[in-house]
Amino acid sequence: MSQKVEIYTSRYCPYCKSAKMLLARKGIPFEEIDIAANGERLEEMITRSGGVAIVPQIFLGEWHVGDSRMLEELDRRGELERLLPPVTPD
Repeated sequence: MSQKVEIYTSRYCPYCKSAKMLLARKGIPFEEIDIAANGERLEEMITRSGGVAIVPQIFLGEWHVGDSRMLEELDRRGELERLLPPVTPD
């Protein structure tokens, strides 16, 4: 995959779980950054997201997708697959 997907999460967040499940169901690999376990990454998330301090925050490369609702909206409109190249098996 040419674009790295990163998702900032916290352990007990149902919206984080929903976003991760959507990505997994689509076969889209992602890097999870748990801000509860890595508190120093919270400031990074806030800066990257333009001041947003809620999780999840999802990034496709340098592009800020937004939260789980934005990810779900991209999926509903069929745009998620267009933004990401198909995943090929190893």
